[in-house]
Amino acid sequence: MNAPAARSLRGLVPEAEWRARLDLAACYRLAALHGWTDLVYTHISARVPGPLEHFLLNPFGLAFDEITASSLAKIDLDGALVDAPADREPPRIHRAGFVIHSAVHGARPEVGCVIHTHTRAGMAVSMLDCGLLPLSQHAQLFHGRVGYHAYEGLATELEERERLVRDLGDRSVLILRNHGLLVAGRTVAEAFSMCFHLEKACDAQLAAMACGTALSVPGDAVSAKTAARGFGNPASPLGRDEWPAMLRRLDRIDPGWRD
Repeated sequence: MNAPAARSLRGLVPEAEWRARLDLAACYRLAALHGWTDLVYTHISARVPGPLEHFLLNPFGLAFDEITASSLAKIDLDGALVDAPADREPPRIHRAGFVIHSAVHGARPEVGCVIHTHTRAGMAVSMLDCGLLPLSQHAQLFHGRVGYHAYEGLATELEERERLVRDLGDRSVLILRNHGLLVAGRTVAEAFSMCFHLEKACDAQLAAMACGTALSVPGDAVSAKTAARGFGNPASPLGRDEWPAMLRRLDRIDPGWRD
């Protein structure tokens, strides 16, 4: 059974919002392609450009590979639906998705996209007392940019937002202990790239640790040097140059995400 088709919003919302919807829908489809899904229980959000503190989130119950630009729900920082269609059942919003994403968007106005995942590698690293180690080149990109948030159970309590914000600080990555990963990027393209490299770093760390031999850990100086040349560096292609190729890939598979 196919998911219910959303009324097309093309031409009905401001151009800047439509571009944000396209990028976020693409990110959902790419997350599905990379296997970063957990049935319907994780979420990716994007800030709606403009003075109002609105953000886009997946309607609860849709699989990531069903998301389209028009199907995304727009909500405010209190969780209220904005511009919900009057001719159909309003979309449901996952409580934990609202709590986590509203926390970051409310505290970090420069963040344009938040990705939260429950991948096997991400969950495994979140269970390790050592957390993410700067073992691989991919991991070194996040040197000094990772925060940790203690597990508090299902993230459904509004009070947890204060602690999520505290533990993320001004960083781009938050490892939710015994739970999963979170990245906060300035754009959807940057957040996707961060998530890709972080996931690869976690997977490589687990593979190395499974060998049971001594690990080669680069020094702090070279790790800091690598991180400085990565995300946030205007000369770096990370979070920018990969995105057009990813969109072309999606269009070859199924351009329906653009609807």
